[in-house]
Amino acid sequence: MRSIYAWIGKNLEECSNPRLHGKGLTANRSGQWRYRVNDYRLIAEIQDDVVVILIVRIAHRREVYD
Repeated sequence: MRSIYAWIGKNLEECSNPRLHGKGLTANRSGQWRYRVNDYRLIAEIQDDVVVILIVRIAHRREVYD
């Protein structure tokens, strides 16, 4: 978990465009973004109007989309 927090601090905090580091999801997760951190995936919603990145889920890549 420590490496995930470090990645968030390095890549997302104070970032002017958090979409550069992620990938937009489709289908039932449309509007959410995926970030890859080693074998883990962070599912996030980006709220531009208030400059918030809400991490919805952190899980191993086998389990994150369940």
